[in-house]
Amino acid sequence: MRRLPAEHRAAFQAPYGRLYPSIDAARYVLEGRTVLSVGDVVTAGLLAGGFLPAVAVVDGFTERNVPVPPVEVPGARILCVTNPAATLTDELEAAICDALAHPPALIVVDGEEDLAVVPLALAAPDGAALVYGQPGAGVVISTIDPERRELARALLDLFVEE
Repeated sequence: MRRLPAEHRAAFQAPYGRLYPSIDAARYVLEGRTVLSVGDVVTAGLLAGGFLPAVAVVDGFTERNVPVPPVEVPGARILCVTNPAATLTDELEAAICDALAHPPALIVVDGEEDLAVVPLALAAPDGAALVYGQPGAGVVISTIDPERRELARALLDLFVEE
């Protein structure tokens, strides 16, 4: 398991990609791509907009403590994992690899899913669109390429092994 020390949490506040006001405003970026999502509201928004995420990671909450209705991804296998706040568990990382190998998949996290963006970016195929919510601002879309992976690796290096 990896834990993100409090002194490095600010590094995760900047968008890891381009910020859009809504999924609808970013349709042209998403069309024709493998779509990966992190977050319940973003995943529900993608589905409502006609996008089926290959991999979706949800935890049943928005903004960390507001419960939301369960997300259902049509045809997706459901993988349930535990991932406490400010951590990346081996279980979550393994589920991400499994989900990417056999999409569509919905990873349901007991704990928090927000940091799943990092291992998802590292394992995702080139050209995939990684989508997550930026509270109060919109959605962030990161097109996976070697530069994005390098940034994800740098973020992962901020974690400590436990």
